[in-house]
Amino acid sequence: MNALDERIVRATQAGLPLTAEPWLAVAAAVGISQEELFARLEAMLADGRLRRIGAVPNHYALGYTANAMSVWDVADEAVDALGAEVGALPFVSHCYRRPRRLPQWPYNLFAMVHGRSRAETGAHIAAIGELLAPALRAGDVLYSTRILKKTGLRLA
Repeated sequence: MNALDERIVRATQAGLPLTAEPWLAVAAAVGISQEELFARLEAMLADGRLRRIGAVPNHYALGYTANAMSVWDVADEAVDALGAEVGALPFVSHCYRRPRRLPQWPYNLFAMVHGRSRAETGAHIAAIGELLAPALRAGDVLYSTRILKKTGLRLA
């Protein structure tokens, strides 16, 4: 990472400024044009130094207090296709495949679900179960009790 890219990461690592034109403010803080800022961000995304640029909401502050990680044991030959379908559901914030840790942990598909109540979250989880049914062997739910991390990349 060159010095300019490091300045861009440092200027954005705590979030974008709350202004009408946040990217313009970041560009000014770094000392470049907005067009150059976008070009540098695109280059960092393209070569993998950045994985994504996105919002990181505080679900609790938005009223979504029944947050749960649903975990699923689905057939390995179907997990990628099913994961894409589950990840596209509007109430799933992230969905990913993880290795099993047998015999204690048979789950290979994880999907984070958000709701305003456990009943709402439960309905979402039931919908995932129905979608996975043909390849589903088992599932479980782990409800959040607190926020553990809400940050992205941080340079020391």
